[in-house]
Amino acid sequence: MQQMALPETHQGSKTLPDAWDFKGHPAHRSTTGGWTRAAMILGVEACERLTTLGIAVNLVTYLTGTMHLGNANSANTVTNFLGTSFMLCLLGGFVADTFLGRYRTIIMFVSVQATGVAILTISTIIPALQPPKCTLNSPSCVPATATQLTVLYGALYLTALGTGGLKSSVSGFGSDQFDDTDKEERTQMTNFFDWFFFFISIGSLAAVTVLVYIQDNLGRQWGYGICVCAIVIGLVVFLYGTRWYRFKKLVGSPLTQIAAAFVAAWRRRHLELPSDSSLLFNVDDVVSEGNEKKKQKLPHTKQFRFLDKAAIKDSEMSSDFTAMNKWYISTLTDVEEVKLVIRMLPIWTTTIMFWTIYAQMTTFSVSQATTMDRHIGKSFQIPPASLTVFFVSSILLTVPVYDRIINPIAGKLLKNPQGLTPLQRIGVGLVLSIFAMVAAALGEIKRLHVAQLHSLTNDPTAVVPLSVFWLVPQFLLVGSGEAFTYIGQLDFFLRECPKGMKTMSTGLFLSTLSLGFFTSSILVSVVHKLTWNKKPWLADNLNQGRLYNFYWLLAVLSVVNLMLYLVSAKWYVYKEKRLAEVGIELEEEGPTCHA
Repeated sequence: MQQMALPETHQGSKTLPDAWDFKGHPAHRSTTGGWTRAAMILGVEACERLTTLGIAVNLVTYLTGTMHLGNANSANTVTNFLGTSFMLCLLGGFVADTFLGRYRTIIMFVSVQATGVAILTISTIIPALQPPKCTLNSPSCVPATATQLTVLYGALYLTALGTGGLKSSVSGFGSDQFDDTDKEERTQMTNFFDWFFFFISIGSLAAVTVLVYIQDNLGRQWGYGICVCAIVIGLVVFLYGTRWYRFKKLVGSPLTQIAAAFVAAWRRRHLELPSDSSLLFNVDDVVSEGNEKKKQKLPHTKQFRFLDKAAIKDSEMSSDFTAMNKWYISTLTDVEEVKLVIRMLPIWTTTIMFWTIYAQMTTFSVSQATTMDRHIGKSFQIPPASLTVFFVSSILLTVPVYDRIINPIAGKLLKNPQGLTPLQRIGVGLVLSIFAMVAAALGEIKRLHVAQLHSLTNDPTAVVPLSVFWLVPQFLLVGSGEAFTYIGQLDFFLRECPKGMKTMSTGLFLSTLSLGFFTSSILVSVVHKLTWNKKPWLADNLNQGRLYNFYWLLAVLSVVNLMLYLVSAKWYVYKEKRLAEVGIELEEEGPTCHA
């Protein structure tokens, strides 16, 4: 790829041409940005991961054991909480790009998250906000009241709002601390993303081990209280670095560009397209103001030609192209950027199913663990939610194995120096998710068989004499699948999106996680409603249910989804290849932001 040329004065100067300090002056290269400031931002992300995962992985046991909700309702509450967290990344990205900037967005949403977790902590302390204690499934067991659930859900979704807004900006603001036009700082930026993933993993490990253990043995109020303290400390450290941060100007939301292209095409739908695309309005027709750099011109494509009408010139257009109304006419390059996003949608759609599988690791898999023998030795008992440590460990193990072993071998076999392409990595992850559901179904069949042998089907509180480690294969397979799918998706969406849409593309990627969790909620609700009066698949007493049928259903749906994905992947043409066919090289954009 061809590196974008910059004036020598920019690369060698002491100040940066596109960054400012907290006083609004040009940012000084030696006193702003860099690793020390980026590390302060990493701390905020570690606290966010600790909090969100610490709440989510152990929430189903709180909802069933303390709030006395059924397994299906509890599972849906968890998936809806996580789904909302990721979906709100789109809102956070829009706010950051259009109104507040990343720095103020982080401060605002971290404060919102801290408020939500504080309310959640209080709800676990005040007895009136919880139903009376009782034996699970006992006739005298009263579920949580509407008021108690309102406080609980209010706290959860306030936390979700803070999480979504924070996730949308924290990685981008961290990358702002490095100048991608400087070779040394560009290398540091790459290392920053490695450490970013590492800090996420450290936060995850602490959540599923230490935090879950504290919640189960010392009390929820202590576990959630630690989260509040961690968030506040992270925010204080973040604010302390304000005078040394680098700030970038607002660029506006790419959602506006997409909406404007559709509106302009609709308003001009009656006009006839010219046979020569060079007659359409393009970036060459726009008069730049000052030293503003024009967009990289994209070649015209014949797909989705309806959108081309947004770039038709007509007699009503002003000759002053600097004052064009974007809601009336778009440049052909803007239209082609929108087409790039549309082409990614089939891949976007067919990756949602993986995260539906992923959702089961924080819901029904945890419920299974509560019924099984969790002892290591004679005295120590694993908290049910801590079984997800195998899930996180699998991710951490798969990444270096891929980089050191699989990638070099794949590069030689496929004659591709980069190893597996992003779409191939996603495909591997989808296959692993199918095997995970097969393993989960077989594991549940084994658990029910042991429960029946010992006549435990009518006792919801009985411990089935079967080691909880029978559940490890499904955690390992989904964890390995995430390592392939998550990184493959991230690489795909950030590589293939238009240059000015990186924040939106990250949000688009994270929305697949959100929709995966929501899809899980829908499937659970439908299955629960259809099977409840006959032979329930998702019974409150798992020993009387047929959870394995739900896992088989997910496996079948995943196979169908894989077929659709393979068709979509075969149809897709990478942006770099598409541009190379017309003799255009991509401009160097530097490393991109991780979610």
